Amino acid sequence: MDIPGLSMAMSAAQTNSAFGVAMLGKSLDAMEVTGNQITEMMDSAAMERSVNPSVGANFDMYI
Repeated sequence: MDIPGLSMAMSAAQTNSAFGVAMLGKSLDAMEVTGNQITEMMDSAAMERSVNPSVGANFDMYI
């Protein structure tokens, strides 16, 4: 049995696993930020409609 080779392989597998978990965490953080930004945009649009309900209701076009 090659103990040093097995040790290196297990260390590489552990490193790869830790890297994958870290990248998944970063991805989840980015998605959370994006979700919060979308929620804020929707809230600001709702606020504009509550203050000026007629904004965007009519469209005048002349040809």
